[in-house]
Amino acid sequence: MMYYVVPNIVFNTLVAYTSFQEVGYTHFFAGSQSLARLTLPMAIFLPLILTVDIIKRVSEAADQGAIEYRIVDELNKNRFMAKLAIMHALSTGLLILSFLVLAQLSLSEYYKLDPAPTAILDGFLAGILSVLFTYLPIRKLKKHFYKPVSIVTVNENE
Repeated sequence: MMYYVVPNIVFNTLVAYTSFQEVGYTHFFAGSQSLARLTLPMAIFLPLILTVDIIKRVSEAADQGAIEYRIVDELNKNRFMAKLAIMHALSTGLLILSFLVLAQLSLSEYYKLDPAPTAILDGFLAGILSVLFTYLPIRKLKKHFYKPVSIVTVNENE
């Protein structure tokens, strides 16, 4: 999980900070470097990519015997992965969009966002999404796990 959290926080904070520094203050939706233009793609694509990546890694580990659990054969892994990734992406995108719209409606239309705190918040949002979408796909996939039973043979001559 730390493999995803730290790079996402650092990378997304730096990207947001450099983007916002070019234009000075920024707004929620107005302007070429608005908060929505930076945050919404991250809120959609980060859950999508992480969900696909985590499910692939856990599936491969289960198939290779690197973990003690196996995935039931009846599960169509590609369909499960695509459905879950799209659901995560859409729900997170809509949630972040609703927060941005609510914040825009709550504040004056001329309210400007300071770039440094906004960039830090954006980076921490990426970190939270990284933790959440590392955990949630594994939790959903656990429902399709089983523990293989080892067969012990007994020799009657002994």
